[in-house]
Amino acid sequence: MAERKLKRVDLDTLVSLSKRRGIVFQSSEIYGGVGSVWDYGPIGVELKRNVKNLWWQAMVRERDDIVGLDAAILMNPEVWAASGHISNFTDPMVECKKCHHRFRVDNIQGKACPDCAGELTEPRMFNLMFKTFMGAVEEEAAVVYLRPETAQGIFVNFSNVQQTTRRKLPFGIAQIGKSFRNEITPGNFIFRTREFEQMEMEFFCKPGTDEEWHRFWIHFSVDFFKRYGIRGEKLRVRHHEESELPHYSTGSADVEYEFPWGWGELETISDRTDFDLKAHMQRSGKDLSYFDEETKERYVPFVIEPAMGADRTALAFLADAYDEEEAAPAEGPGKAGDKRVVLRFHPDIAPVTVAVLPLSRNEKLVPTAKKVHDILRPLFNTQYDDSQSIGRRYRRQDEIGTPLCVTVDFETVEKDDSVTIRNRDLMTQVRVPIARLAEAVREQLDVMRKDCHG
Repeated sequence: MAERKLKRVDLDTLVSLSKRRGIVFQSSEIYGGVGSVWDYGPIGVELKRNVKNLWWQAMVRERDDIVGLDAAILMNPEVWAASGHISNFTDPMVECKKCHHRFRVDNIQGKACPDCAGELTEPRMFNLMFKTFMGAVEEEAAVVYLRPETAQGIFVNFSNVQQTTRRKLPFGIAQIGKSFRNEITPGNFIFRTREFEQMEMEFFCKPGTDEEWHRFWIHFSVDFFKRYGIRGEKLRVRHHEESELPHYSTGSADVEYEFPWGWGELETISDRTDFDLKAHMQRSGKDLSYFDEETKERYVPFVIEPAMGADRTALAFLADAYDEEEAAPAEGPGKAGDKRVVLRFHPDIAPVTVAVLPLSRNEKLVPTAKKVHDILRPLFNTQYDDSQSIGRRYRRQDEIGTPLCVTVDFETVEKDDSVTIRNRDLMTQVRVPIARLAEAVREQLDVMRKDCHG
């Protein structure tokens, strides 16, 4: 693979590229948008779907000790009372008396408003959960919450899953789903938003084995990011100080990535002990303990939780893949010295795997190009593009990170029934017969995967 430059792309560049290439749009943009809520465009939805699918593959399908779950967003409010979210899921907030902007206390310095220098109110606690009402009457008895995390849906289903799958400890339950937090000061594009997707797994184990499993899942998480192309030097593990631990955790560690603004959390791996299961047992009156048939003991399992944000993980892959280099004149409009923007995604992360590009819209080329596209589209995530010059189309594919482009030219239809495969990173072009195109694409993708793994 082409040598990776260790550059720090600024966030404005990523936001601009995302809008231009259909990766991420501002939600409700024609009405002025909604603060820190984003829509994924045709390219972005494929990127995030790949992130989620690869996590599910690594976490559930490649392992014998983890099963999946898809719990509802709306839950009985007693769930949030038991878990401590109603009483503890709060941030201290201040408000400017002049411009009325609100800030988390830990995000400001000094006693003046960072926006207008106005006077700030005294701090007050602000619950981060979105509240709504179920049914026809808006009254206190009808209050429900949009879930602020997916974990509690797993905990309240622990016995259901364990009994129906007949799993023995240790085993895990994984889930991907939407969560909602009424953040006071969200920001940094899709890093901290009010509506987001989480990829969480609760790993239930025997008390006393939790520290060993905690270390295991930290290493597993780091390896996942490296497996799909994140550079190791841009990752680090930060163990939480005792003062910053959540009320349910005896130990937590963040896998952090060096984003354009600095280090930020991608995933937190926490030792939640037996806090959640015991809390739900006490509140509900239901037995959520586990009987160990080998030791003839009954106990409440301890839990290790790797919790990853799908949106911020997609942002990390986007930032890490971004590169710029001088483009050759034949690759696009202009002259030597033009900038080529390229996203060097791992082939399995790339939103589009193969693009099929006829040299032009000539009536001789288009039918064959569409036939080639029909061969590839059941096997790979493909895109067909015949608008504008071939150079501009190469540039568009580079900017969305497409690993391979297949070009149909006049030699294809008039001479050799072969096509050209262009490699995004090496900029090499190889000629292969259409009859073995799928095989050749797989071979090139395998080489690119090995390069991404270093």
